[in-house]
Amino acid sequence: MTNKRAGLILVLPVLTIILSGCVQFKSNNKSAGVSDGGLYKSADKGTTWSQKAAIATASGKPASFAPVNNAALVIDPNDNKAVYFGSAGSGLLYTYDSAATWQIAKGLENATVRAIAVAPGEKCSIYAAVGNKLLKTSDCNRTWAQVYFDTDTAVTIDALALDPVNAAIIYIGLSRGDLIKSADKGENWQTLQRLKDKILKVAIDPADSKNMYIITAKKGVYHSADGGATVKDINSVVKEFKLNLEVKDLVFVKNEPGVIFLTTSYGLLKTGDNGAKWDKIELITPEKKGTINALAVNPKNSQEIYYVTNTTFYRTVDGGTSWKPLKLPTARAGWKLLIDPEQPNTIYLGVKSLTK
Repeated sequence: MTNKRAGLILVLPVLTIILSGCVQFKSNNKSAGVSDGGLYKSADKGTTWSQKAAIATASGKPASFAPVNNAALVIDPNDNKAVYFGSAGSGLLYTYDSAATWQIAKGLENATVRAIAVAPGEKCSIYAAVGNKLLKTSDCNRTWAQVYFDTDTAVTIDALALDPVNAAIIYIGLSRGDLIKSADKGENWQTLQRLKDKILKVAIDPADSKNMYIITAKKGVYHSADGGATVKDINSVVKEFKLNLEVKDLVFVKNEPGVIFLTTSYGLLKTGDNGAKWDKIELITPEKKGTINALAVNPKNSQEIYYVTNTTFYRTVDGGTSWKPLKLPTARAGWKLLIDPEQPNTIYLGVKSLTK
């Protein structure tokens, strides 16, 4: 195991909350000027959607990040009205009013923000993964400091998770396959695992922070019961149900300890006993070349499950006995899903253009 000390501290400029009305974003879509990106919000479990991409300005002139693609999306665990949107190439945006209006994190405007985390119990402590660096603000997006960087500039930080009990503990997953941990808010780092495949997600059990799963790009999913010190792949479970190892997402149900959902490119598994036994949930026939991009489960009712593909939003309210497909409100692919933990009828959808 290695010990890595974060490099030189990079302090970014102070965030100016009042923005001019001339804020513009380049379209990520192949068709110039297309503005069907950004974020969408539903207040009725995905039946209807409205685009929420308005940026607050001092002049009152309209500004919007509607042309932008989504890369990361999280809700502040301390405040359900605070949502953070990491973009592909246009920085970090955040809202404190449930997406009615947004602000831009100054200094990150042209960055691709691949992962975001807000410290439990510390609303103003936010981490953002940008390229091979992990940045942190301790003053609610006003200033940023670098707390980790990888010496290989080709490496990206694609996964980020904070211990839900101890905010000093941070986990990051690298494109190189390293699982790295800090126990002191980023002052010092230790490599726990070298999985030799891009780490896409680190999911930590809200009921037991030592219980975690690590999703990789091609080698399936790993489980750890000791905070990442040791890991074991659970790919035999995935193969048992004749699913591929392209694991897309894994979700713990906060109000139902032991209940976990795991989805592959087009398969869905559920356990009610923390992984001792898994069952397959039958999905409706996928659309041509359909692939699941994101999964969400009502934290107060695991019978309500949602997933999104490139063209369709799917919903079940009976645990998967029946599904309802709903067309996306955009020509872009559904990319990220969030459920408001306090108002679970409210769902946020981040989208991404797949054209180049």
